[in-house]
Amino acid sequence: MTQFSIDDPRRLPRIPFGPNQGTAPDPQRLEIAEIRRRFAAPPTWSPEVIEDRPVGPALEPRMAAVLIPLLARPHGTSLLLTRRSDTLRHHRGQIAFPGGRLEIGESPIAAALRETEEEIGLSPSRIDVLGTLPEYRTGTGFHVVPVVAEVASEVAASDLVPAPSEVAEIFEVPLVFLMDPQNHQRRIVHWVDGERQRSRSFLAMPWRPDPEATDEYFIWGATAAMLRNFYRFLAA
Repeated sequence: MTQFSIDDPRRLPRIPFGPNQGTAPDPQRLEIAEIRRRFAAPPTWSPEVIEDRPVGPALEPRMAAVLIPLLARPHGTSLLLTRRSDTLRHHRGQIAFPGGRLEIGESPIAAALRETEEEIGLSPSRIDVLGTLPEYRTGTGFHVVPVVAEVASEVAASDLVPAPSEVAEIFEVPLVFLMDPQNHQRRIVHWVDGERQRSRSFLAMPWRPDPEATDEYFIWGATAAMLRNFYRFLAA
């Protein structure tokens, strides 16, 4: 299969989401105490998206983990995200969770905590793990375990120190926005593979801190897919 890259996902067309778009969960379910209870007694549910379509030759599976960091705020729960450095070789400038590859003998939770401290300076002592979501497999060969956790409420994104070689920015997004399926989009990309026309759809959740402004954080790809699975967990 011919490899391809998406230079600017914002410019790709939207397609109908489909009948399973869903409805927003009750706001009470987005409170961290309720999320904690849900992990303690999980409902019957299944993830909606478990993998990206491979974009190149089959790769040896590589285990990784990311942290989905939640913070209790007066206006409701927020979620910490990062914007990757523009100098990185892969996925430069994309919105991502803190995280990375597992070291030999390391558990997904330990890896998520270590990578979070390395990338954004958030100590594991200020993180309380709530549980994990099903593994998500990326088209580039990573098998990613999302680790959901509560971050101490006194932590502010502005106080964290990003590793300049990896992270350009740390910011918060209201969980109520991310868990509202009306804010979930499907986009599509077409490309030519030899004599065949191929296509691939992906999830996106564009967020504007100021709805009246044009500045936008374009959350898409694997990050958006794992958030969609988190939505399915909370909505079940």
